[in-house]
Amino acid sequence: MSENLIEVKNLCKYFPAGKKRTLKAVDNVSLTIAKGETLGLVGESGCGKTTCGRTILKLYPQTSGQIFFDGQEVSNIKGKALLNFKKRAQMIFQDPYSSLDPRMTIAEIISEGMTVHNHMTNQEKQEKVNELLGKVGLTEDYANRFAHELSGGQRQRIGIARALAVEPEFIVCDEPISALDVSIQAQIINLLIKLQKENHLTYLFISHDLSVVRHISDRVGIMYLGSMVELGSSQAIFGQPLHPYTKALISAIPEADPDAEKTRKRIPLEGEVPSPIDPPSGCKFRPRCAYATDKCAQEIPAWEEAAPGHFVACHHWRNV
Repeated sequence: MSENLIEVKNLCKYFPAGKKRTLKAVDNVSLTIAKGETLGLVGESGCGKTTCGRTILKLYPQTSGQIFFDGQEVSNIKGKALLNFKKRAQMIFQDPYSSLDPRMTIAEIISEGMTVHNHMTNQEKQEKVNELLGKVGLTEDYANRFAHELSGGQRQRIGIARALAVEPEFIVCDEPISALDVSIQAQIINLLIKLQKENHLTYLFISHDLSVVRHISDRVGIMYLGSMVELGSSQAIFGQPLHPYTKALISAIPEADPDAEKTRKRIPLEGEVPSPIDPPSGCKFRPRCAYATDKCAQEIPAWEEAAPGHFVACHHWRNV
């Protein structure tokens, strides 16, 4: 594997939630993303995936922990250093409508980043906008339209073009297809893969759709209630999952073969996800786990390397 572009060590992001209460949205997460790699980040809604991505991009200040970008620590950077980092690291948002300013034309939306980060003439900006529209599969005619005139898939293509406008190296894709029709989702995924190859991009791909993550990701991280519970290659996670939560998620992936769909065994998850304001003691997954013991209630599971590059946080992964 090539050198890491992103390295996160013990990242925490807490939000105040009333008197002496804290919501632990991201709790002690560590991960790396190599240059040119796609790391998929998976988990139920509210597990902290989006907050983790936004904290890595410095949209939220981290509570504690370290963030390294291309070997340089960016945890507490400010001023020009922060501006330079934001040029090199961009985001594609989940909702392609609310993330686009309805009062700005498509050309203004795409070129806004160029105005902030690059010294370009109006003619150069216009040429760049037209080039980017072509890259994402739209014609130059869209430049003078407004977001409300476009379909969901077209708006998401504009969001992708806007992220590419400042020529970043790293992009956080925050559930970029969840708000789109199923017929459009494959087009956007294939576009992201194509752009990654053409522009040598590195992705953090956040999603709750495991079949999509399996298709696009080189490695996969599984989050539960703000913490990382398993991390490994896509082949290892989907072929030999170790954590009970990962096994349950993968068992829910629909099979294309009707006969296989009838015979496959699902692992149901009972109970509700605990509150991140008042998480369970020890292992956070304990109240919903069939393998939980007294040890799980008393001790937080260690982050272990079960196989080369395959990490898990579970007291009983050898027996599961």
